[in-house]
Amino acid sequence: MTHPVLSWALPIALCMLVLAMVLALVRLLKGPSAQDRVLALDCMYLNGMLLALVLGVLYGSSTYFEGALLIALFSFVGTTAMAKFLLRGEVIE
Repeated sequence: MTHPVLSWALPIALCMLVLAMVLALVRLLKGPSAQDRVLALDCMYLNGMLLALVLGVLYGSSTYFEGALLIALFSFVGTTAMAKFLLRGEVIE
């Protein structure tokens, strides 16, 4: 059984994270520059990871925490590769 505060706080957190992802998606599609798009994609990765963590707490499953760890790993690698590409024009030297 969850704590009484969690019974209303977790659905609110889910709604706020989905709203943040939608706003980041708007920034990803609008731009105006490539750096803005990379930052919006990184924000979406972060919000997706937090969404998985909140769902893990809500459902009491450790599978969501493993998924959040994978999202964090791919986010780091992807953001690093995109930043290197924007700086140098190539990923592999």
